[in-house]
Amino acid sequence: MRIPKSYQLNVGTKEGLFYRFLGFRQQDVSILSNFIQRGTGISPQEKQLSISGHNWGGVEIDGTRLCFNVGEKEAFEVSLADVSQAQMQGKTDVVLEFHVDDTTAANEKDVLTDLSFHVPTSNAQFIGDEHHTSAQILCQEILHRADGGSPSEAAVVTFEGIAILTPRGRYSVEPHQSFLRLQGQANDFKIQYSSILHLFVLPKSQNPHTFVVIALDPPIRKGQTLYPHIVFQFETEAMVERELALSEQVLAEKYKDRLQGSYRGQIHEVFSNVLCGLSGPKVTRPSTFRSCQHGYAVKSALKAEDGLLYPLEKAFFFLPKPPTLILYEEVEHVLFERHGAGGVNTSSQYFDLLVKLKNDQEHLFSNIQRIEYQNLFSFLSDKHLKILNLGDDQRRNGGVTAVIESTDDDSVDPHLERIKNQACNEESDEEIFVADKDDSGSPNDDSEEEDSDASMSRGEEEIPEFFQDGS
Repeated sequence: MRIPKSYQLNVGTKEGLFYRFLGFRQQDVSILSNFIQRGTGISPQEKQLSISGHNWGGVEIDGTRLCFNVGEKEAFEVSLADVSQAQMQGKTDVVLEFHVDDTTAANEKDVLTDLSFHVPTSNAQFIGDEHHTSAQILCQEILHRADGGSPSEAAVVTFEGIAILTPRGRYSVEPHQSFLRLQGQANDFKIQYSSILHLFVLPKSQNPHTFVVIALDPPIRKGQTLYPHIVFQFETEAMVERELALSEQVLAEKYKDRLQGSYRGQIHEVFSNVLCGLSGPKVTRPSTFRSCQHGYAVKSALKAEDGLLYPLEKAFFFLPKPPTLILYEEVEHVLFERHGAGGVNTSSQYFDLLVKLKNDQEHLFSNIQRIEYQNLFSFLSDKHLKILNLGDDQRRNGGVTAVIESTDDDSVDPHLERIKNQACNEESDEEIFVADKDDSGSPNDDSEEEDSDASMSRGEEEIPEFFQDGS
């Protein structure tokens, strides 16, 4: 094929692999053609490149290569081995999304991330029926060829009807030898094992379900939303038995001491053991923390979502939505606060936990029951996390404990006091617009006061009064 400034040679193998050689000169074409004819008995075919700019034509799938042809000329081609997922959009559109390699994308100006085909119902190449449209048949063909870059690679085991909370839906989960496939009614994801960083197996407190979370980098994408964590939910007591579609030779040579030929047990344990054996990530389970009800997490809320906060050995993990992982090594300090800042609700039955990171980002876990304070405080102290509003005097006098466990609703509210002090400072010096470097300052816009209360500086020199005394 003649391409801009040079010629290109394409070679396909019997195994379905495809190789492309670039940079040949015009005088090299006849020499190469004669050499290939003598050596293989195959006469190279010449194909022209379409430069008309037309965006309608036919699709040709050859092994793991998809070519879009305009007439007899080739407009473009893509490798199906690079397809991360293929899904239907409506009844006549097929959308392909491609793996994006962060290490190479930085050196390229443009990277193909997705491609959409419109397949009319009258298409004569992919003929539909009353159950499947032409677009669905094309989508299935692409998925079949895209699986692991090899059309012959079958699933090692299959788990049907698994509930996934993020992204939400029920999926058929198929671990293959080189990737994990999630197949739902509307979406289909293919996740390379090289993208799996970590695996978490976390039982829910006082609930017959267990979370299994996969941490990804790069994340999968659904529409315009990125998902760095996939949250599975299994019934804890559900028992299954699975035989792996792997020969004894493959188990002995490739997965020695990592996989067994068959598994029997709780479904979340079978799933996590198989996935860990195939992909090889580390598995994190609950830490030594125990709640007042002997669970592994405490109920709390992040933003507007209720969920569970797991204090693990090396990180906080909030589940299920939005799944938020906070490593202890990234934490600048934590801050215990009375629930209902600013006088909205001063109920002493709950408290909030503010986690500030070294990059100044903050996460506020609210609505934690007061009876969980002691266990949570002891665990964080053992992890040597800096508790900002607890100095040496407060440790001896039990300042934080006294306030958290106090039933006196008239105790001083730190947020309310902070707002009052801010208002006084603004009245005393209305002409100052730029804060001093050592001054944490207040929001520039009065309309943002309420939203920025939680992000104001909480230095050790400004410990709230009600944390300092035991009343």
